[in-house]
Amino acid sequence: MSEQVFAKAARRLVPLMALLYLISIIDRLNVGFAALTMNKDLSFSPTVFGFGAGLFFVGYLIFQVPANFVLERVGARRWVFIILSCWGAVSAACAFVQGPLSFYALRFILGIAEAGLFPGIVLYLTYWFPQSHQARLTASFMSASPFAFIVGGPLASFILQMDGALGLHGWQWLFLIEGAPAIVLALVLVRIVPNTPAEASWLSAEEKTLIAARLGEDRPRVEREFLAALMDPRVLALGLAYVAIGAGGYGIRIWLPQIVQGMGFSNFATGFVVAVPYAIAMIAMILWGQSSDRRRERVWHVALPTLLAAAGFIIASVARSDMVVLFALGLVVIGLDAVIGPFWSLPSAFLRGSAAAGGIALINTFGTGLGGFLGSVTIGTLKEETGTYSASMAVLAAALVLASIMVLTFVRAIARRPQLATGE
Repeated sequence: MSEQVFAKAARRLVPLMALLYLISIIDRLNVGFAALTMNKDLSFSPTVFGFGAGLFFVGYLIFQVPANFVLERVGARRWVFIILSCWGAVSAACAFVQGPLSFYALRFILGIAEAGLFPGIVLYLTYWFPQSHQARLTASFMSASPFAFIVGGPLASFILQMDGALGLHGWQWLFLIEGAPAIVLALVLVRIVPNTPAEASWLSAEEKTLIAARLGEDRPRVEREFLAALMDPRVLALGLAYVAIGAGGYGIRIWLPQIVQGMGFSNFATGFVVAVPYAIAMIAMILWGQSSDRRRERVWHVALPTLLAAAGFIIASVARSDMVVLFALGLVVIGLDAVIGPFWSLPSAFLRGSAAAGGIALINTFGTGLGGFLGSVTIGTLKEETGTYSASMAVLAAALVLASIMVLTFVRAIARRPQLATGE
């Protein structure tokens, strides 16, 4: 009976969460496709572009924890409306960038606007589903991330062909067209998203009671508060490991279109080439999350795909063949997408309620905020200084190896000490 109820809730909620995340990833990373023509039009160097693209993650970093603090108090419905409305408007405004300063400012503000979405979704799922469901559900909604490239790459290729329409560049149309769906979704979702199971009109009283009882079984014996959870050693360890995962993941996502273009592919073809590894990654992401839940194992399900991505970066840094580099970067994409479901099941295993809101936000602050900034800037800076991407790929590979070691040692060791999570 309980599995049927959770399956019912998943059918209602996970597609909505995936749609939100899809739009956010497209709006966050379409700058990589815009750069195919924008950098030339605005005379942006690799360093300028890498720093500006990375400033998104600085704004994201600053507002992560406050955003989840607000979500817990105002409720998911109202907070999602605010987030969507703001980020849609800012994303569209990127069409009117005139130079480095306006590029920097809008990317920074976009990061602030989007900061609350991902940790908010992960927190929101803990209100509805037990820990044993977390990896597959997280992987399911986050499969929208590789799917964003499957649809976003070809879509960007077509939109960039609008160059000159109504006097606008193709990259300007890209920002305008892809910023609009967030605003439309804000108006729709504010009417249909319940804050908690207790507010869901499509659940019976018996189903609401069953969900509450099952979540109660998962609850740590002593819950920590929002701010106290920020000092939990496990939260800090996961955050540090996620810096490397975020640096590699967002570094490759932002720069892959330019890497592919540099191999001689046209602007139009680049979007389709980039989509291929992400199509494979989406399947791997879902299957790996299911494997983690089925085996009830998290640590190796995090370490192995992280090491696969490190191997991909190493191969790409030394390969001389473009086809080998593409294959190796495909391994990077697959590994860093597959790791996500199991990774985000780790904090929900020992945090609930206010503690989960703080812990999840802090981990994502490290990974997506700091990691995303470092990945983008590292690639841009080393590309300009060395003329190739090899040095930056070697650096990102080393960081991923260190992250795997941390997960396999420190995180595993303290996972055996539940008093750290409960405050006992």
